[in-house]
Amino acid sequence: MNVPTQRERRKQPIRRSVTSALELYLDDMNGHEVNDLYHVVLSEVEPAILNVVMDYVDGNQSHAAEVLGISRSTLRKKLKQYGLATS
Repeated sequence: MNVPTQRERRKQPIRRSVTSALELYLDDMNGHEVNDLYHVVLSEVEPAILNVVMDYVDGNQSHAAEVLGISRSTLRKKLKQYGLATS
């Protein structure tokens, strides 16, 4: 019998993870009004993406920009925007 590894069992598309997180968030709002959800989500997701990718490339901004599909100057701007810029 072939038992899947921990990583294989937990693997799921990013969209499914985001959907689940948003559903939980809205459920937790318990009927309270929700405003500006798009910007709230972006302000949480974008720094997470930047952190993960910067760790993945060991801080190499050129490589990170390539992985993200953005210019190095845009990456630097976003790192600064979220207080993630390294010296």
